[in-house]
Amino acid sequence: MSTKDFFESKIFQRVIWGIGIFIIALVIFQAGVFIGYKRASFSFRYGDNYYSTFGSGPMGGMMRNFPPGLPPDDFPAGHGVSGKIIKVSLPTVLVAGDDGVEKSVLVASSTLIREFRQMISPADLKVDDTVVVIGSPNAQSQIEAKLIRIIPAMPTATPQK
Repeated sequence: MSTKDFFESKIFQRVIWGIGIFIIALVIFQAGVFIGYKRASFSFRYGDNYYSTFGSGPMGGMMRNFPPGLPPDDFPAGHGVSGKIIKVSLPTVLVAGDDGVEKSVLVASSTLIREFRQMISPADLKVDDTVVVIGSPNAQSQIEAKLIRIIPAMPTATPQK
């Protein structure tokens, strides 16, 4: 059998196709590992930095006594938070998220802060403002805010007498 016949044989072509499919499957698997690693590393750093961010940890450690609404198999979201501001110490704002987890939000000079259609400054943020924050996580388990939108508080109904 000549070299030309070997490279044109069906066996050789099937082997090449098999190797190609295997490489494509490996790339897809590696992409999934990369995405999972990024999400898990944020959660891991969140646990490592809990004490430095919030001053004290939950009773029994980070893996026990999760707040209501946060099952132990869920990772905390790293790209945003919505809830009430509980502390303003610029450039950092602490937000109590709707999921019961407090998030440290880093406000930069490039962060857009809006109240309705109006742009406001970071100095206008105050405790008890309800906000939606969109950003990206950093190595200190903070959310580097790209956009902060102040939303109006829901009106409370007063009982009729």
